[in-house]
Amino acid sequence: MKDDTLTVACKYGEVRGYRDGEVYVWKGVPYAAPTGPRRFRSPLPPEPWDGVLDGARYGPIAPQSRQSPIGIDPEMTLSEDCLSLNIWAPPPDGHRRPVMVWIHGGAYVLGYSGQKIYDSRMLCESGDVVVVTINYRLGALGFLDLSSFSTPEAGFESNVGLRDQIAALEWVRDCIADFGGDPDCVTLFGESSGAGSITTLMTVPRAEGLFHRAIAQSPPATSVYGRERAATVAERFLEILALPPSRAAELLTMPADRLVEASEVLVAETPTKVPGTLAMTPVVDRDLVPKYPVAAFKKGLSHRIPLIIGSNKDEPSIFRFMKSPLMPVDDTAVQAMFAALADDRTDLLPERLAEIVAAYPDLPKPAGAMALSRDAGFRMPVLWVAEAHSAHSPTWVYRFDHATPMLKAARIGAGHATELPYVFGNFGTLGRDPSFWLGGRKAAGEVSGRVQRRWLAFAHHGVPAALDGSKHWPQYEVEERSTLLIDSPDRVESDPDGEMRRIWGTEVMAFT
Repeated sequence: MKDDTLTVACKYGEVRGYRDGEVYVWKGVPYAAPTGPRRFRSPLPPEPWDGVLDGARYGPIAPQSRQSPIGIDPEMTLSEDCLSLNIWAPPPDGHRRPVMVWIHGGAYVLGYSGQKIYDSRMLCESGDVVVVTINYRLGALGFLDLSSFSTPEAGFESNVGLRDQIAALEWVRDCIADFGGDPDCVTLFGESSGAGSITTLMTVPRAEGLFHRAIAQSPPATSVYGRERAATVAERFLEILALPPSRAAELLTMPADRLVEASEVLVAETPTKVPGTLAMTPVVDRDLVPKYPVAAFKKGLSHRIPLIIGSNKDEPSIFRFMKSPLMPVDDTAVQAMFAALADDRTDLLPERLAEIVAAYPDLPKPAGAMALSRDAGFRMPVLWVAEAHSAHSPTWVYRFDHATPMLKAARIGAGHATELPYVFGNFGTLGRDPSFWLGGRKAAGEVSGRVQRRWLAFAHHGVPAALDGSKHWPQYEVEERSTLLIDSPDRVESDPDGEMRRIWGTEVMAFT
């Protein structure tokens, strides 16, 4: 019989983990020091601790709205002291296993590593891997670039949330071997803004070598903005707080709850004013992030590592269902998005934008607006990244098409984030989940099994082979553009979105 607890000594001290099925889990392990007076600045390594740190509970989560659509467990504590991670690992046997590090999504303002859907026991058990899930600073505390207000007395750094993620990866490099993981075989995987963080980190020189494979699920790869736009957003944030720029230093001591409240206003109004944009995202600061990620990929500047990248067939449907402004889902919003793009990108001729709009015959109906929004926000950026990265590194592209009968009936289909339970094998974690009210559980389980086997094979071998007679998944190369359509059953198609890809070209929304 296995012991119920397992204490591991790492660089910073001892941590007690607990048996979880056939594996062990250590929760709430600090990978950085409490931010304290370093609010809006890079994290520092954790201080070594005395005694045994108890890993029974998830650590505090980044300050965010408790009215979040993701649903926050009432037992969770919100605190700026949120820089912790969780580790699932098989019982130690002297063998180092591949490591998978998960970055959660949530539009850079929501989410946490302890969400039930991200419980990694099954992935760890079935895949013989070590899985790490991380918290990082969100919203104004993590992705609002206030560096334009920096003074010698009050310093503000850019891309603090990305710097947290890098610190977590450095902790994995230094400590994961003590938990049975191989620090030289790390797969970084994430969804939505977590995947957008990954496509950005793949172009960040400081992150090179910290991960060796990447899986980007629905990355908003072009939702990265320049410093001028970031400064404008920061000024608006101060306006919401009724704070003149001369008093920006007060942000360093202002209660976090007040910052979150102002963030909510900013997050809600930004995509309303300029549809298709987010308030707080990674910023091209020419320091940590030297170039717009898509442009860096196009110039061959992404890290030379294997990549799986893809999107879901019906990405915007969930935003329409939730009445969220984060994606434009009607003709008025889509037209406003393109008008803003024309104003921002004077190098794009109006005829080019008109040609793209004309390619969606269902406009101005909602179906046409959502198709255009899906392609602008996810599908085309995925293909731009894949085409560029495949020029020098193994790349695989997927489109997640599977949906249960109930999700199809609700006109959600394969909406944004609906692939998550298939990756972790965790169905029914969203409370009263209606996904299987009309059946489909067996088919979903089979799809989930194939997805997990491909992701796990990639973590082990750098090739997403399902190893069970499933459809072979060829690499994405510009001649064939082979794409795995994940459904029941899976199938491989050559350039399934080719017509739209050719109409969009590669210059739209790919900044330099």
